[in-house]
This record gives sequence, C-alpha cells and structure tokens, in this order.
Amino acid sequence: MLSAPLQTQRATGVLYLHGFNSGHGSPKAALMRSACAELALPCATPQLPHWPQAALALAEARLAELGASPLLVGSSMGGFLATCLAERHDLPAVLINPAVQPAALVAEWIGEAFVNDYTGERFTVTEAHRRELEALTPLRVESRRYLLLLGTADETLDPVHAFACYRGARCAIHPGGDHGFSVLATYLPAILAHGGHGLAAGCITHQENDA
Repeated sequence: MLSAPLQTQRATGVLYLHGFNSGHGSPKAALMRSACAELALPCATPQLPHWPQAALALAEARLAELGASPLLVGSSMGGFLATCLAERHDLPAVLINPAVQPAALVAEWIGEAFVNDYTGERFTVTEAHRRELEALTPLRVESRRYLLLLGTADETLDPVHAFACYRGARCAIHPGGDHGFSVLATYLPAILAHGGHGLAAGCITHQENDA
C-alpha cells in the first residue's frame, strides 16, 4: 500500500514523457491522456526527438504551457528526462521503470540503427547521444519528489538500480511487471494522487506493451 504523497499542491497539468524510440501515440501516452481527460486536467504528451538535449528542450517548452505546478510522468528514458526537469524546477514526478544510467545504457547501442514505429523516423545511435546524456545526468536527486513504479521482471533495466538511485522515494514494486509496465492502468489513481488529484479506480483500463 502506498503512503500519502509528500506533495500537497494540486497539479495544474500533466506532462508525460515517453521512452526511447517510443512516441506520442504509445499506449501509455494514450492512457495518461484519457486519465487526465476524466479530470479535465491539461495533459501534454509530446513526440520527443531521439537527441537527448533536443528532447529535454522540447519537454521544458511544453512544461511551461501547463501552469505553475505541473506533474511530470516519465517512462524509461522519459523517466530520466522527467528527473532532469523535476530537479531543475522543483516539481513532483512519477517515474515508470526509469533509466538511471542512460549514458551507460546508450553506450551499448552505439552504431545500432533504429526505426521509430510511431513516426517512421530512422536513426543510428552515436557517441554524441552518449555524451549528451552524460552531460544531462543530475549529480543528485531529492527522493521526496518522486513516486517510482517498478516491475520486477523488467527485461531492459534492472529495477534495483532505480530503487537505489531514488532511495527514500515512494515506490510501488509490481511482481512480474515488465519494462512496458503493462499494468499501468491499475496505477493511474496513484499517479494522479501524486499530483493531488483523485481518479476513480478502474475507470481507465486498456493498455498494450510499449516503452
């Protein structure tokens, strides 16, 4: 059972940041839009560039459109970007299987070609991607800001690393949960509660796997 959120100010909007090579049209982004629509709460789910600095700049621009106290939600690499913004602007954030060592992760993909299923864009990961992520990585995080949603069966990232990085944060660990966190709909009330809003359990139900 999750304890009460540390943040008491109601969020003025939600910014959802998708994972690496995912998109605005992903199932998790759609779930967040649906949940926010239930509350008549502004929600932005931008299509992020694959370049980390450009992605963060776009996310920050959309953040400015969501009022004085937005809630950040990020999945995987989007969780890393949400952390960057949360630390920069002193905001609450919900992180879904977040990447906590993204420069090291991307280093394993240098030279690998990708196709984004949501945009059709083709790109190759380079050393420049790794350097940008390294430069963006916060020196420290304040655990009071965060709610972590972690799956024990994450096939891409070890949840132990996130648990250690954000030690002291509110955390829900889902047994058998995969990297796509296909049970996200169940946790929508907890996500919105972290931003001071109440969402009825079970009102949003559908999700397929994605990053």
